[in-house]
Amino acid sequence: MLLVYTQKVTPRIIYIFKHICTNMLGIEIKFTSKIEEFVAHDGFKMSYGKQPLGNEFFIQNTDILLEHGFEELEIKVQPWGNTVCFFPVSDNSNLPFDIFAASFYLLTRYEEYLPHVKDEAGRFPVSESLAYKESFLKTPVVDIWAYKFKEVLKEKFPEMVFNTTNFRAETIFAIEHGFVFNNKGIIRSVVGWGNDLVKLHFHRFIDRVKSWMKLKKDPYDVFDDLVRLIKEHSLTTIFMFKVADFTLYDRNINYNRIPYRSNIKYVSDYAKVGLLLGHYSSQTLKTLRVEKFRLENIIHYPLENILNANYDLGIPDHFNTLAELEFENDYSMGYPDDLGFRAGTCSSFLFYDINMEITSPLQIHPYIFNSNVGKKFSSEELKKEIGKIHERVKSVGGTFRTIFKNEDFSEYYNSNRYFSLLKQIHEIE
Repeated sequence: MLLVYTQKVTPRIIYIFKHICTNMLGIEIKFTSKIEEFVAHDGFKMSYGKQPLGNEFFIQNTDILLEHGFEELEIKVQPWGNTVCFFPVSDNSNLPFDIFAASFYLLTRYEEYLPHVKDEAGRFPVSESLAYKESFLKTPVVDIWAYKFKEVLKEKFPEMVFNTTNFRAETIFAIEHGFVFNNKGIIRSVVGWGNDLVKLHFHRFIDRVKSWMKLKKDPYDVFDDLVRLIKEHSLTTIFMFKVADFTLYDRNINYNRIPYRSNIKYVSDYAKVGLLLGHYSSQTLKTLRVEKFRLENIIHYPLENILNANYDLGIPDHFNTLAELEFENDYSMGYPDDLGFRAGTCSSFLFYDINMEITSPLQIHPYIFNSNVGKKFSSEELKKEIGKIHERVKSVGGTFRTIFKNEDFSEYYNSNRYFSLLKQIHEIE
């Protein structure tokens, strides 16, 4: 057990110390604001303040963990060994920066509370992020900091025992369109058929007719291929299904269609299942509750997982709504249009609401790669970029989490490219 002295124990201090020390490094911690208790303690101890009390392990603090709410901060990023850091402190400290304040800033998405220019879809754009501006977006800095922190602790406390984490890969399949031709109703099917003719998409027209006549499988119905890969290689995956009503923004098939429901049940035998948010469920509690209920009625067990792949994360209100509806795991923390670590980490963490100054029970599982990004790179460039980030995640025993769509593996997209990427990420020979 590590005894931590700080002049004031705040919710922010409790949150970030427990994440780094306990969740990441496996060290049980206890806090005290009593100098006498700290001095009398014979075991491992460290202080977190402006000045050390003696010759104990000491991290000098900055003020961010003692404050309430948020404000514009002047942040100067500087090199630290083979990585970067910010919130520098004096030479008295065992680390050259306040690791807890910097980690808190990134994990809570502090910068997303501040005024910023949104993108065309109303989201926080990657270009507004500190990590993008300072060129550490593709590095899991929080995990690297924790690893270096562990090494410094080992020097001070050789007997201290730490946990070890192993690299893992996890893939999320976002199922927005379960079928491209079938099960869409007569009107939508006839309109699609007409569009194929008008636009001279004769190959698509023929495929549509063959799919209707059951002479060919619907191109987006790739679930057998994905399940086969999952079974053969024991892949860790989650399938996120959309069950929103048909609108201008959500053009999926009706959730009551038997083939769609059958695919959901079929997949749930081999992988976890979750909810892919529709446009209005990302904005309205009532709509989100309805969609949750729909999917639970199909899979017949409580829904724990959710993905918001296309819309503004709505920090903190949307995450608080998810916790209120008893979702346990959110997989939306990433940038749909760029590679990298939105929260600076490849490890899961609890959401912290800066407005309310409380730790949410909602577990955030950040992703690194969304297949939307594939449009920006050639196949070779993308493999190289993913390979470099893959090695960084492996070096800290993190999780390389990715998002693909079922249509990525259809004949209408470059299915070979995405199967190759999937195998690269999961290290399939």
